Amino acid sequence: MELTTRQGLSASILGLAGRDSMDAAYVAEAFEAGLNYFFFYNLESENFLDGLKLLLTTKREQVLVATGTQERDVSSVRHYFDSVRDRLNIDEVDVFFAEYISPDDDMTQVEAMLDALQEWKSKGLIRYVGVTTHNRAIALEMIERKACDVLMHRYNMAHRKAEENVFPNAQKAGIPLVAFTCTRWGTLLKGHPNWQHKPPLAADCYRYVLHHPAVHVALTAPQNRQQLEENLSVLQAPQLSPEEVAYWQEYGDLIYGDGQDAFETRWI
Repeated sequence: MELTTRQGLSASILGLAGRDSMDAAYVAEAFEAGLNYFFFYNLESENFLDGLKLLLTTKREQVLVATGTQERDVSSVRHYFDSVRDRLNIDEVDVFFAEYISPDDDMTQVEAMLDALQEWKSKGLIRYVGVTTHNRAIALEMIERKACDVLMHRYNMAHRKAEENVFPNAQKAGIPLVAFTCTRWGTLLKGHPNWQHKPPLAADCYRYVLHHPAVHVALTAPQNRQQLEENLSVLQAPQLSPEEVAYWQEYGDLIYGDGQDAFETRWI
């Protein structure tokens, strides 16, 4: 399966993720540069949503609107879903994710939520049902059952074990991957005492993530215009060479090995 806009255009390899401090103008700038996938976790990113709503007034058919919720109660999910449609003045959400499914979840609730999303898809309210998880076992289960159309999963230079089974299985099932935490919460940009070279730029991190054919979209959330412009350069950048991939994997191994928090290392 390929992620496409309502007009049939393929999803851009970069997706702009909303953040509270983001300038509304970034949405239009990103779109003009060739980006058409816009994601937000909630309705708190007011400026981002203002910019997206304005873009949608004239470019709805050319844009993928993606969001989701960590809520599991179907009525709460529906409330958020309707709030999104009201906020952006749209009838249909392109991609809606059941977010952060984890081993702590009540899977009966998760199943009910996914069933509801599939029902909304059949009614034309959602185009793609998505699942977000950091957990590889859950990702594999969702892929095997074809419980989702799109999988959003953690992947970067340091967190790479998804390459072993999640990515090949997703490719086999025809489920596109959206990668997040591409800069590993910014830590990949800081360097390491045992790395004698320059640390990667954010653009290097996105290019690394996108070198894998299973990844269709890499999410980026720039803090300022300089970062936005740097990240958008990835749209025109060549694919990493095998030598560059190996180079950045060596660096990623150092960063991963320095992780001090269980969340950083638990599922890789």
